[in-house]
Amino acid sequence: MKQVLNPNSRSRRVLFLGAAVLQLVCLGLFTIDILSEMSSPDFHTLVETLSVLGLCLSIAVRFREYLHLINRNRRIERELGAATGAFSQMMQENFAQWGLSPAERDVALMSVKGLSVSEIAALRETANGTVKAQCAAIYRKAGVSNRAELISVMIEDLIAGVPLPGQTHQSSST
Repeated sequence: MKQVLNPNSRSRRVLFLGAAVLQLVCLGLFTIDILSEMSSPDFHTLVETLSVLGLCLSIAVRFREYLHLINRNRRIERELGAATGAFSQMMQENFAQWGLSPAERDVALMSVKGLSVSEIAALRETANGTVKAQCAAIYRKAGVSNRAELISVMIEDLIAGVPLPGQTHQSSST
C-alpha cells in the first residue's frame, strides 16, 4: 500500500526545503562556472547563462507556488473548521429542538457518524437493546424512521440555503 505524506507533516516540509536547497546549490555552482568563463564568452557560455536564468525562474516560480499552497491550505483548514463547527452547532440545535436527552444526543451523534449499534453500545458500555431503544426514540422525536432519514434531515438543514442548479439564490427561497 502506498503511503502518502500528510501535507502538513514535518517530513514533507523537510523534503521540499531539501530539494530547494539542492537547487540553490546547483544554481550557485552554475553561476560560479559562468562567471569563470565570462572572460571569453562563446556559444557554450550563452547556453549555460540561459540555463541558469531558467533555473532561477524555476526556483522563483516553485517558491511562489509553495507559498500559495501553504496559504491555500491554511484557508481551507479554517473554512473546514468553520463548516465543521456550523454543522456541529446545527446538529445540537436539532437535538435540542427534538428534545433529546443527553444520552440520546450522544447516541444520535455516534449514529450520524456511522457507528453501528454494537459499536455505540460498546463505547457507551450499555446493551445493544438499550441503544436500539434510544435510536427508536431519536427517530420518533426527529420524525424519521431510520438512520438514513436522520442523516438526510441533517443534510437538508445544512444545505437549505444552497440554490438548485439553474436557480439564483433568491429564487430558491420563494
